[in-house]
Amino acid sequence: MDLSCLCSHLGWALCVLVLALLLRTRRKGSWHPRLSPTDLTGKTAIVTGANSGIGKYVALDLARRNARTILACRSRERGQTALEEIQRATGNPQVLLRVLDISSMASVRHFAQQIRQEEKRLDILVNNAGVSGLPFSITSEGLEQTLATNYLGAFLLTNLLLDIMKESAPARIVNVSSFTHHQGTVNVKHLSGQEKIKTFNESYKNSKLMNILFTQELARRLQGTGVTANSLNPGIVKTGIMRHFNWLLRLLFGIAGIFFMSAEEGAVSTIYCAVSEEAADITGKYFDSDCVLVLPSAAARDPGLARKLWEESERLTGLAEGSSM
Repeated sequence: MDLSCLCSHLGWALCVLVLALLLRTRRKGSWHPRLSPTDLTGKTAIVTGANSGIGKYVALDLARRNARTILACRSRERGQTALEEIQRATGNPQVLLRVLDISSMASVRHFAQQIRQEEKRLDILVNNAGVSGLPFSITSEGLEQTLATNYLGAFLLTNLLLDIMKESAPARIVNVSSFTHHQGTVNVKHLSGQEKIKTFNESYKNSKLMNILFTQELARRLQGTGVTANSLNPGIVKTGIMRHFNWLLRLLFGIAGIFFMSAEEGAVSTIYCAVSEEAADITGKYFDSDCVLVLPSAAARDPGLARKLWEESERLTGLAEGSSM
């Protein structure tokens, strides 16, 4: 790592630390999952990336509410460990594990087909799985790795499950984004690596902007169906998402972690969007980590950009025009 790169990383880390401290001190905590009476008996929910971090605590909450809770995890071993922990904590036997590599469109299609065959309904879909810090790489399907994992996989999965969600309406789709979307940009050529993203962790920021644009366009297309779609910022959360970064940044974030939200705290805004009575009729919106409606960046509110992204995403994922809407 050269000096200019190191300084850039250190400066970025310092800014995140200061922001984390500010967010930590101002957190209102006006809504808490344990105070919500929502019961999900007879409902089915899917949480991607549910074996650890935010996803695990979201799945735990849904299981406590008696939902049939499907953990969609890349690792069968880690997913099974999470399943057993959630079953022990909740006493809910209807916690299931299904293997899903969200970065693989083939895996997404197989998973969606399995869900359609096995499940009679789907009331909640939480697109939580994500990755950061990966070097630039192209998957075997010709997609940029981080954007495939954080955005395209969720795009395809959601579309493939829309029919069963419409039949189950009212139903909710929740897409986990980030405050870093404010630094993101959208260039559809990045999705397939036609143009390489060069700056540090730009793919992650761009993917989080894409999550919000996808949510906005999805909500528009779902008007009148009884299915809502919202996105959110969970806050600065201490999870394992830093595992792909270099040792120095992992050390800095480990030290700074005392100021970060825990994974349980970071799951609150996701749970709010998924189960709260307050969010029941809200769609196409963006919530902050305090479960408050806020405006995302100007780029995230651009309907033309959202449509352009949608169309290119359909093409890259092989989703036939109009196949699920």
